[in-house]
Amino acid sequence: MMAAGGRTRFGKQLAKLSVMPTIFHPHSSYHVNRMDLVLLRRRRSAESGFSLIELLIVIAIILIILAIALPKFNQARMNAQETAAIRQIDTIHQAEVQYYSQFGRYATTLAELGPPAGGGAAGPAAADLISDTLAKGENTGYVFSLKSTPTGYSVEAVPKAYNNSGRRTFYSDQTLVMHQNWGQEPATAQSPELKQ
Repeated sequence: MMAAGGRTRFGKQLAKLSVMPTIFHPHSSYHVNRMDLVLLRRRRSAESGFSLIELLIVIAIILIILAIALPKFNQARMNAQETAAIRQIDTIHQAEVQYYSQFGRYATTLAELGPPAGGGAAGPAAADLISDTLAKGENTGYVFSLKSTPTGYSVEAVPKAYNNSGRRTFYSDQTLVMHQNWGQEPATAQSPELKQ
């Protein structure tokens, strides 16, 4: 339907809209309605960063993931340290066999299996068969002790911090049979045998 002056009803409404104050947008070749400019600025500010709620949600998700993963990580670390302690006891057994073949007796301390002080020559007091760290009695989160027994020797390994560096204690002797105890009490020859 045409109105007077050749304009349609839709054309009149369009003419009313274009009467609103306009400004020139510096980055384009067209005029922008002030309302459009306000909306454009609001949209840009909303897109420029994260809201507080969004940040709190992300932090909450990270904390939930950590709460699930951290105990698993600690358990895996303790398993690795327990396995390393078993390997260290095997190393002590091998060193004792070598020490016995060289000196005709078993070593009575870890220091006798370790390197000589000051880089001297190896001998019965320091045979240089194990690392200096293991000879000092502490390695991989465990404390090791070597004792002389009437039939040979015994080795004990106890976690430095129970339930942190390990959950098991270990015992072995010249028979090479490994025993374990799931608890703070040191393992003995009567403790359950470790099946390897």
